[in-house]
Amino acid sequence: MEKKLKRKIDLRLMPCIIIMYILNYIDRNNIAAARLAGLERDLHLSSVQFQTAVSILFVGYLLMQIPSNLFLNKVGKPAIYLPTCMVLWGVISTATAGCSNAAGLLAVRFFLGFVEAAYFPGCLYYLSCWYTRSELGFRTAVLYSGALISGAFSGLIAAGVTSKMDGARGFGAWQWLFIIEGVVTIAVALAAFFILPNFPRTTPWLSEQERALAAWRLEEDIGEDDWIDAQHQTFWQGAKLAFMDIKTYVLLVLLFGIVASGSVTNFFPTVVATLNYSKVNSLLLTAPPYVLAVITTYLNATHADRTGERYWHITIPLWISVAAFILAATTSSVAPRYVSMMLMVPAVYSGYVVALAWISNTLPRPPAKRAAALAFINAVSNSSSIYASYMYPESAGPQYTVAFAVNCCTSFVAIVASTVLRFMLVRLNKKLDAGIYVEGAINALPGEAAEHGFRFRV
Repeated sequence: MEKKLKRKIDLRLMPCIIIMYILNYIDRNNIAAARLAGLERDLHLSSVQFQTAVSILFVGYLLMQIPSNLFLNKVGKPAIYLPTCMVLWGVISTATAGCSNAAGLLAVRFFLGFVEAAYFPGCLYYLSCWYTRSELGFRTAVLYSGALISGAFSGLIAAGVTSKMDGARGFGAWQWLFIIEGVVTIAVALAAFFILPNFPRTTPWLSEQERALAAWRLEEDIGEDDWIDAQHQTFWQGAKLAFMDIKTYVLLVLLFGIVASGSVTNFFPTVVATLNYSKVNSLLLTAPPYVLAVITTYLNATHADRTGERYWHITIPLWISVAAFILAATTSSVAPRYVSMMLMVPAVYSGYVVALAWISNTLPRPPAKRAAALAFINAVSNSSSIYASYMYPESAGPQYTVAFAVNCCTSFVAIVASTVLRFMLVRLNKKLDAGIYVEGAINALPGEAAEHGFRFRV
């Protein structure tokens, strides 16, 4: 029954949220491809103005994440809330084509980030309400593969639009890029209204028996019930519990370091263009690193879920990213530089998806706390994208030594944070083994065998 239920949930939930996230990421990052398609030239942007247009999206993105996740947790209607946000960001993304100066572009980008903020932390929380801890790493990887696939698709779409549609009907290639991708986003969002479920206890297309089983799976995994109804979810109590838990801040440093290292993807077409190929070929060359990243992310997350191990599945890829950034910063030859680009994206994101699952594994209950922690950690970790936008001016090319050096350091910071968290969780598990009460864990009831209780994943 459980296998049948999981298959039913997977088929209904996963394809839809992956496609939604592909479009979320494309609409957020297509400005990098638009740069090569003439955006800077047509809007007469300076290098600093373009960098500000990239970074200001993350200001709106940061402001909205915690309120959005707490609101989603309170109302318990992700099947309505997430597609509604998607329609709004699709409209805003399409409107980018109408920008005629820097001020208009900055305004559109700010509001795009404000609305898009609802999706990714909302999806992480959404998945944690449907899947057990042993299933979450792989599903998180499947979700994040949408971002990686979008990196490949974005370059291919941009290459096609740049070579075929520049000047068509009086619009530049960069304008067609925003129009096409924005309209597709709106269409997919409208379809999602009819596909996505809410939470296990409130999903009408599951039978009463299946709803009970879906809720029981989570309770059995943790030892405590999950989302019940809106009356059981409190905004401020969840946020307070998240902010008072020291593990939240260690996870924050870990995720900040990884996201800061991954900020290279915001300017990946610009970095690949330093290989001195044509614009279309440069856009095509952005695809292979993302394709490799999808493969390595799947393999790493699947193995992490199968073994229940987290630490080495995060730190080994990050050590590879350290080596890749050093290689990129110290060589000017085409072959070694492209090898470094092939390694840096898969390495950073293979560790990232396991780290995302580690948040829900480490801060499992109550759901309001988990929702607040996911949003808070994701918001602050993405703040790195604000300063990172200024590390890739064209004047710093082709080497981008400072940017790669900073990315190397932040990868190392993430490794240190992972190590600290592992020591903390091992110590807490020893306390649970001894029957000692641990704040923030699901503790065994009096008289219950300690060895069958909740343990943190390390």
